[in-house]
Amino acid sequence: MRPRLSSDTPMARSWFQPTPDSLWIRFGETPRQRVANLFHLIWTIYFFIDLMDGDPLPPRWLAITLLAFPTFLFLYACVLFRPIRQAPWFGVAIALLGLDCLYAGHGGGACFIVYAASFVGLNASLRIAYLRMALVLAAFCATARLAAGWPWQAMAFLSLISVSVGTLNLFYRANAKHNAALKLSQDEVRRLAATAERERIGRDLHDLLGHTLSLITLKLELSRRLIDRDPAAARHEIEETERIARHALAEVRSAVTGIRATGIAAELASARLMLNASLVTFDYVSDVPALPERVEAGLALVLREAVTNIHRHAQATHAEARVAVEKGTLALCISDNGRGGVGTEGNGLAGMRERVKALGGTLQIDSERGKGTRLRVAVPLLADERDRRPPLSVDVRRLAS
Repeated sequence: MRPRLSSDTPMARSWFQPTPDSLWIRFGETPRQRVANLFHLIWTIYFFIDLMDGDPLPPRWLAITLLAFPTFLFLYACVLFRPIRQAPWFGVAIALLGLDCLYAGHGGGACFIVYAASFVGLNASLRIAYLRMALVLAAFCATARLAAGWPWQAMAFLSLISVSVGTLNLFYRANAKHNAALKLSQDEVRRLAATAERERIGRDLHDLLGHTLSLITLKLELSRRLIDRDPAAARHEIEETERIARHALAEVRSAVTGIRATGIAAELASARLMLNASLVTFDYVSDVPALPERVEAGLALVLREAVTNIHRHAQATHAEARVAVEKGTLALCISDNGRGGVGTEGNGLAGMRERVKALGGTLQIDSERGKGTRLRVAVPLLADERDRRPPLSVDVRRLAS
């Protein structure tokens, strides 16, 4: 018998381990959803509502409570930990448990009907979900009226609560599906952008190195042929080959530096994707001026950190970014209509100040509580940087679409 007991123990443990397609695992990216689902158990206090009447309770009331309440907790755990396709069946089991309690004279079993109405509609279309809720509530009304003698006002009130909770659960479910689809869309956009960037890098490297390497090969072959007949000419060809190789190395380093640097246009497009995913409208300039290479990468990182703070902490519905060159000074302004009230600066703001200071600029933050936050970066440009290249018009909205 001992081997069977040892084999049964892992099976019992695995039953309470969340499956990959369970609600508990799906809530892993939003831990607050897990806390909310556990907090919903507080409404089981109505299961003990008979204690508040003051009337003497029948002897079987305690036995029903000790049997039904742990059973409900087990079924509730199954809804969270077992595959979501099984959740409606556990909802039906919770409904039957509540009906049995009502039939046995335990009025608190009615609170189980509310939980059942919110579970039977999971993993189903809107029409099927409401049909299931209607069947559960019809069974509840029949049992409450015939077996417990409930008035119609009480049945209507609890039915309204059950439909409201079930509808709210369906809304959260639809919103979760929308967010998942949006995340997949964003991942696809990033994947396509990465593929296009790899193809561009491949073409650039081919154009950059293809001709140069072919020229180096020809000159080395010529040097090999001349080394015995004309050492001076061979030496000259080798020196030319060395010069070409050094020039090619410098071009490769320049190209790699450009690849590693994050452009302000790409960062604005990425910011739009992030904020739109959190239901924040993001407006920004469509014509980004040509920025000096000295400051563009640093400015992009400052923009990324500011947008991340809006996404995580601001609780805003609208944000905007402006980039402009005014009187020899590069100005970046980022604002939102969130809660504001930025007090002590954390690692993110401190990092932004250090980056701006390294560029010789200043960072100003206006954050009055309840009136959003406005962040302004000003970086002075050198005269040769202002005149180095003409302004470049970049449609960053097209990059984000």
